Amino acid sequence: TIAPVRSSSAVLISSMDSQRRQLYEQVPTVAANGMSSQVFNTHFPHTVRTTETRNCDDCHVSEANDNNAWLATTYLLGSNTVGLMGVNAWLGCGPDGIYAVPVTQYEEPQAVKGSNLYKLAWPRYNKEFEAGGRELDNAKHHGGTDVRSIQLRGEYVYTAQGKGGFRVYDVANVHNKDFSEKIVTSPVSPLGQDTHVSTSFATSMALPFNNNISMSRVYRPENEETPYDYKGQAQNMHELYRYAYVSDRYDGLVVIDIDCLTDGNPSNNFIEKVVSFNPNGILNGSEHLAVAGSTVYVCCDAGLVAVDIDDPRAPKIKKVLPWPKGVKTRFVAIQFRYAFVCDSEGIRVVDITIPEKLHPVQQFDIPDARSIYLAKDYGYVAGGKDGMIILDLEVPTRPKVQQIWNAGGQINDLNDVKVAMTYDSTYAYLADGKNGLRVVQLVSAGDGKRSPYGFSPPPIPKLLAHFQTDGECLTISKALDRDRATDESGNQVTMFGRIGGRPMNLEEMQRLYMKNGQVYRVSNKPKNGPATTSTGKANSDMPAKGH
Repeated sequence: TIAPVRSSSAVLISSMDSQRRQLYEQVPTVAANGMSSQVFNTHFPHTVRTTETRNCDDCHVSEANDNNAWLATTYLLGSNTVGLMGVNAWLGCGPDGIYAVPVTQYEEPQAVKGSNLYKLAWPRYNKEFEAGGRELDNAKHHGGTDVRSIQLRGEYVYTAQGKGGFRVYDVANVHNKDFSEKIVTSPVSPLGQDTHVSTSFATSMALPFNNNISMSRVYRPENEETPYDYKGQAQNMHELYRYAYVSDRYDGLVVIDIDCLTDGNPSNNFIEKVVSFNPNGILNGSEHLAVAGSTVYVCCDAGLVAVDIDDPRAPKIKKVLPWPKGVKTRFVAIQFRYAFVCDSEGIRVVDITIPEKLHPVQQFDIPDARSIYLAKDYGYVAGGKDGMIILDLEVPTRPKVQQIWNAGGQINDLNDVKVAMTYDSTYAYLADGKNGLRVVQLVSAGDGKRSPYGFSPPPIPKLLAHFQTDGECLTISKALDRDRATDESGNQVTMFGRIGGRPMNLEEMQRLYMKNGQVYRVSNKPKNGPATTSTGKANSDMPAKGH
């Protein structure tokens, strides 16, 4: 019934003609039914033994609560670590607009410039790169009103631009030598396309999934690729994936239909706002949001607000978590059962196991926490003048500083961090305010200091490369997700390559960690007597030993 799953078919399409015109580069494909073609496959174990292969806390919340990141990966929510950044890192730089900065070698192997692989595979280029002070070049640029949030998906870049509202750029020809204007707001007359939506002051935007998808496609029964829920009912992608979600200081939550950009019809590319949601001004001062399944978490003047988007055209307030007086929320990131919120005092950890009952569980002081990126057991905090503050979040309710790193003072205005993998190495991409882009090696087999293997090896930061932007570098696009098959509400988003294979839905996930409306925990060495819930109360309907 339940089997291990792995991501096993990451198809990206590139095409170059005989004149060396790059028609498209590393574009993720879309399945026939509209889901991402980042295919997952079930792999049934070749053993029935239980003593050497799996422990209780491989599938259930551990007694020490130290496997939140592991379970996020096990349940196929994604680890935020193995994403593909690609050839370019995409930067949002306020009024300076957007940049596409080449961070890898263009030809295969596409090694990150300055990395150990780059030295081995491209020794001549590496020598020139080091002689040039490890400075990245050949970036593409386009102006903007006030780019505060950015995300690449397929051949489009989506942005939130303050008073400029929400704007989408066409970047299909960013690698095409025959195009002098690599990034455009419209490849045709403005009468034939409009990818801009006016809002009062757009502060951030989020796509519920950054892989290529299309809600306009329908499945073909003969393909036998329709995902089925646990009751055997056919299900397509949830309607929430048709939209982009924007936080606005005055309009609150703005929902924008963007599916026309992925339906294969270039004549209808007119995105439109479908709703602005701010009942009684509860979302005033919205600064940031994160989408986790059918819930959007919004940082605003009221604190942290959970908004139900199960019907995206009719959002509802699930829960308002007030913040301490005088403390302003700035940024929110989600990992399975917890939200990590940056505010003017530091990081606050919020239990979101049941969004309608979200509640704070821990506070961690950081003088200037501007954003946080969660990657397996670590949280990478953009700490302004203090640089990158790496938190050990193995136990989410007890954050610990793993290290504070600023490359010897070279990183002193850090706004944003994103993490991705290239081959077997892990890298961080930093938006360092007045200093621009910084590329940092976190884990590599070639540094000889520590094994890069295991679930979450500790990072050893090393500055590899940099690019100076003209304006303040505020944000970086997240890498392409490669290990997310479902969302926090159990909605499937990618294809499974074996007939009958699918991720667990929410009800099935919750069977593994909830009983009677409470989280239960397990031990790998269970004692006699009933297992306990997170409140310490006995659960009489649970087995006395194991599970």
